[in-house]
Amino acid sequence: MVESMLNPYASRAEALRSKSPQLVGDFVLYATKDGGKHWPAWPGWGCLCRLGEGLDQPGYIAWPLLEEPLQPGDKRENVGFVFLSAEGADVMRNAGKFYLWDSGLIGEVSVVD
Repeated sequence: MVESMLNPYASRAEALRSKSPQLVGDFVLYATKDGGKHWPAWPGWGCLCRLGEGLDQPGYIAWPLLEEPLQPGDKRENVGFVFLSAEGADVMRNAGKFYLWDSGLIGEVSVVD
């Protein structure tokens, strides 16, 4: 059924295709049973990125540069990320690992470049 759904972020995905990634990482989207999303991360989808799970952690908005949807519980290597601010990309790159937040922790990224 998911494959037959239309991407709700299609226009944003198209705009992101012209962007160069600010960092590259190995992306894990937690399984729904582990607190992850109930639907895939579509191309064009973005979320808040944080260094930890605490609400006191600063957050930075970013978009993974996906060509195909990433299903809950799946992993994808060498995914580019575009951040709303250069500061966000620098903070996450320097940390080496960051977490994706959407009403809770839904995934993580280990920076590779």
